[in-house]
Amino acid sequence: MKILTNRKIKRLFIRLLLAFLFFTLISVVCTLLQPEHSALYVLLSFTGAGLSAFALLYRYFREQDRILDEAAAQIRDFLSGDTDARLSCDEEGGLYRLFQEVNSLAAILNAHAENEKRAKLFLKDTISNISHQLKTPLAALNVYNGILQEETADAPELQEFANLSEQELDRIENLVQNLLKITRLDAGTILFEKAEENVSDMMSSVEKHFSWRAEQEGKTLSLAGDDTITLFCDRTWLMEAVSNLVKNAFDHTRKGCTIRIEWRAFASIVQIIVRDDGSGIHPEDLPHIFKRFYRSRHPAEASPESGSGGGADAQGIGLGLPLAKAVVEAHNGTVEVDSEPGAGTVFTLNFLIPAKL
Repeated sequence: MKILTNRKIKRLFIRLLLAFLFFTLISVVCTLLQPEHSALYVLLSFTGAGLSAFALLYRYFREQDRILDEAAAQIRDFLSGDTDARLSCDEEGGLYRLFQEVNSLAAILNAHAENEKRAKLFLKDTISNISHQLKTPLAALNVYNGILQEETADAPELQEFANLSEQELDRIENLVQNLLKITRLDAGTILFEKAEENVSDMMSSVEKHFSWRAEQEGKTLSLAGDDTITLFCDRTWLMEAVSNLVKNAFDHTRKGCTIRIEWRAFASIVQIIVRDDGSGIHPEDLPHIFKRFYRSRHPAEASPESGSGGGADAQGIGLGLPLAKAVVEAHNGTVEVDSEPGAGTVFTLNFLIPAKL
């Protein structure tokens, strides 16, 4: 019987058998010596055997409960990040065979995690190398295109092609930079330098970055929020996330539209909101807008990153929103989106205030 391969169970059965035999023997001896009280001796014998069995079983199950508690503690340690945590399985029996299987599963999970980490680092290094290799030809192409724009000043058709070429070169450069950033986030190689930052100052910097584009496209970019609100964050990366949302709004609004950045603080969270009154997002696209390289099947509604806009030259490549989401989540925040086709879109970033937790 496999159950008896466990020494503790085997010991328990032997002790129960010995206890039963002991009290039976006492009952027989007492009955032979004093037959008139035989019923009493049998009753006392069975009572003693029962109490002994209860005591032995209680002791055994208390020990098993301790073993299970220790095993649960080891599993919790493993889930908390201690990859060396293992269950003690130096005994025989079904429970310890289960512990061995759990240890094997932990080893497999560690191996998969290590392989995934190596794969992410390889991807990051590969894309980093590609991006560095692309910088030189891109810089040269930008110079050549600048010369073409100067030389074709008197040829409107050629000037138009040169301007389109500049837009495509900017698009390629933006794609390369976003790929590099998002793979670095995936690989976990970015060390966020967080500090207490003034939200108003950060949003003012974002507004200045887009002020020229707003003027050129005939759109309004406005700010609204309390100047005293602060947020514990990495200034550069958080501005990157908000800038991607603002760029998305510019890409999908028409001339005369308004883009608004708002921020506010509640008891336990700080919110940063980017809203516009542009073309909005089709309901079928909403569950997918944070997927990388997602392209809308409803270009008429000008969904984010769809590559077509409601009057604007939208050049989305499907990485701006995923990058913004990755940065926000790296700050333990969340991104919410609310949109209605033809009525505009609202992105809300929620950040917990650590001191209020």
